[in-house]
Amino acid sequence: MAIEIMFNAVNIAFVAMSRYLVPAALARNPTSTMDSVVQTVLTGQVFAVFIIAVAAAEVVLGLGIIIAIYRNRQTIDITEINLMRR
Repeated sequence: MAIEIMFNAVNIAFVAMSRYLVPAALARNPTSTMDSVVQTVLTGQVFAVFIIAVAAAEVVLGLGIIIAIYRNRQTIDITEINLMRR
């Protein structure tokens, strides 16, 4: 759960960073095309989407491990699972 909160904090930071990069990009080159401004705007959002994809992959991996343990041991109770003895 703590990792998910850290991911969300980084996502907010990336989106905020991309929001404040746009005025800097316009100040450097006021005659810039809209395409370069849009690319600057979307950088934080693209990073956030990648982080969300990584978080989803972590959830799928954890769920797959739990399902594999349940199929082998017929339980997911921690007190009944002892993988080192078998």
